[in-house]
Amino acid sequence: MNGGIEAARTALAGASAWFVGGAVRDRHLGRETADLDIVLEGDPAEAARAVARAGARAACFALSEEFGSWRVVARDRSWQVDVEPMRGGSLEEDLALRDFTVNAIAEPLAGGEPIDPLGGLADLTAQRLRMAGPAAFADDPLRVLRMVRVAVELGFEVEPETQRAAVRAVDGLRGVSAERIFGELRRIIASAAARRGLEMLSEVGAGAVVLPELDAMRGIEQNRFHHLDVHAHTLEVLERTIELTGKAAAELDDELAGAIAPHGGAVAALLGESLADEMSRGEALRWGALLHDAAKPLTRELHPGARVSFIGHDVRGAELARTVLTRLRASERLRAHVAALVRHHLRLGFLVHEPQPLARRTVFAYLRACSPVEVDVTLLSIADRLATRGDRAQESIEAHLQVARGMLGDALEWRAKGPAQPLLRGDELARELRIAAGPQVGRLLEDLAAAQYAGELSTREQALTHARKLAATIH
Repeated sequence: MNGGIEAARTALAGASAWFVGGAVRDRHLGRETADLDIVLEGDPAEAARAVARAGARAACFALSEEFGSWRVVARDRSWQVDVEPMRGGSLEEDLALRDFTVNAIAEPLAGGEPIDPLGGLADLTAQRLRMAGPAAFADDPLRVLRMVRVAVELGFEVEPETQRAAVRAVDGLRGVSAERIFGELRRIIASAAARRGLEMLSEVGAGAVVLPELDAMRGIEQNRFHHLDVHAHTLEVLERTIELTGKAAAELDDELAGAIAPHGGAVAALLGESLADEMSRGEALRWGALLHDAAKPLTRELHPGARVSFIGHDVRGAELARTVLTRLRASERLRAHVAALVRHHLRLGFLVHEPQPLARRTVFAYLRACSPVEVDVTLLSIADRLATRGDRAQESIEAHLQVARGMLGDALEWRAKGPAQPLLRGDELARELRIAAGPQVGRLLEDLAAAQYAGELSTREQALTHARKLAATIH
């Protein structure tokens, strides 16, 4: 049994208290959940402290001064319980104030038949998302995003009148805190049906409010090597990224499996690592896919012969990605990570035109420039290339994947081991060559690192000899 359930039942035995919300819904759907919501008659602070004591000294703190709710979190974070006071004069009135009928089902804490005044169980059976009352979205406009998030997470259809009400409430999102908006967007984009979620946001008009950069890509036509406009291309890149981040290596289609072979297990392990803002690296990669071409509407130029270019969209896109994530109050770590993905997403494609196999110095330059997203951005480039199917697509895809497969192995090794220990420090180099510390020393050190990576140097003496020859050519 969930440890939170045990702690709640022990601490609140005999109290007028009910499980409500997503935990009840998910139990009826046969889904595991460690997050519980309890509504009770009485003081939620006192009740939460009692649950914390029963839960082996779990953490306990006020969650919302406005609503008087408290949260209890297990010491090992294996469960959490939110306790809130009953709103309205009865349980039924409290349930009517909730967002959707499927979240407005209650069960007595001690066990017993569900209390379902709004028909939520029938909606669960029908896989239908319906607002709990006519004021649901006006009470909290964030529920427009929550509607989309719950629909894509559960695979439910939104009832038409509920969708119409959401459309009417969209403008209220402008007054919702960025943190709350980001919380819902994060889960929408982390879902297996993220593309459908983004399409739903646009259908109700919420996309233009919370993620206008995505809507701005609509109708931006590209060059002959693309078969889709920027918006549709972005969603296709996202889908290919989701396949990479949402499936085991053995479940990938032949094209994607071949693209990352034989590194599927290492890729899956990397993408599963926690990064920031309750996201894995794989989920952050989806944000890179979503924003990688966000600056194309700002950089599009039409040249003679109807040739289209987007020069600088990688650099401006990195700045725009930072702007988007700053607006959403994301952490600096996530902002820097996604901006780096956008900044470097074109870099591997340029290497297709280099002599093959790539020179080791060329590989070094790529890894050095892209670090610490050298693996992630290589995967993004694969998804981007596979979603680009205009003129000469198959030939271009095969050439790109050949380079990417080799680079992926190098990038994984680089990430696991890091760059080699330098053969010379900067101060040693300056002293031996009798030059002042400054840009010249930096350039020499960088060339020494490249030569060492390429296997041209392996000893301090070789490094000194190489540096002396090179210094004579640098002015």
